[in-house]
Amino acid sequence: MGTFLKGKIYNLANRRIWVAGHRGMIGSAIVRRLKAVGCEVLTATRAELDLTNQATVFEWVRENKPQAVFLAAAKVGGISANDTLRGEFIYENLAIALNVIHAAHLHCVEKLMFLGSTCIYPRLAPQPMNEEALLTGPLEKTNEPYAIAKISGIKLCEAYRDQYNDDFISIMPTNIFGPGDNYHAEHSHVVAALIRRFHEAKANGDAEVVVWGSGTPRREFLYVDDLADACVFAMERYSDAGVLNVGTGKDIEIGSFAKVVADVIGFKGNVVFDPSRPDGTPRKLVDVSRMTDLGWTASTTLRAGLEAAYADYRNSKAADR
Repeated sequence: MGTFLKGKIYNLANRRIWVAGHRGMIGSAIVRRLKAVGCEVLTATRAELDLTNQATVFEWVRENKPQAVFLAAAKVGGISANDTLRGEFIYENLAIALNVIHAAHLHCVEKLMFLGSTCIYPRLAPQPMNEEALLTGPLEKTNEPYAIAKISGIKLCEAYRDQYNDDFISIMPTNIFGPGDNYHAEHSHVVAALIRRFHEAKANGDAEVVVWGSGTPRREFLYVDDLADACVFAMERYSDAGVLNVGTGKDIEIGSFAKVVADVIGFKGNVVFDPSRPDGTPRKLVDVSRMTDLGWTASTTLRAGLEAAYADYRNSKAADR
């Protein structure tokens, strides 16, 4: 079980904190959350710092001296991107984890949080999936390279904790959505893909929208600003080798979820499904009892989160493409 640091809070206030991947959906949400903390946030764009280049990462950390690191940088995408860009997903995510975590060790970073993904769990893990399910069965084939890279990052943090007593922790978010998502027509996650598809169908006056897969898989969705709040909470209060699941503890069938998205957007046509497209894991619900026991729960409802995500989409350039 995890450790709740009673009397040993790692206070982020007044510390130099590097958010690696600050332009991504999760990283940008962590930056927003840290504004309320009163700390110095360090960032570097991809043009300024290539996280897959070991020498430049080591040099950047040496020069900038972060005291804490949120490692939110990753190559991410939906089921299509994971299944077709397999080499890129395993190489880039392995390189990022290896370089940033080792640099943090070399330059005495006080605390690091590695953000994984619940795709690390076996494809047919008992539901809801608890943290002990890790490495107990085969992974989902469509995202296996990404999952292996994330498992490697977790194990790297655990190994450095064991050997060097580095305070490196790992959290496993469920499916994330919200402001800053990627709305690519082919490579986006399911929420962003559906928002774009229903928005365009409404604008074009289409009679129906085709949703990939059978519509029967069940997924759990977490609003990104809730995740950012959980990250800060765990960074200050948790210190253990064991991973922490972060989610809502509630799931929904993709077919029903698609209809909620259609309703939020105001699409009045039919929703049909394309079973020739892969479904992925049949169900992915996480056991969030560890985070609940530590004192954190998600606060944003699914509909409220979708409304905020759609407002962000309409305000972005994605809606104009």
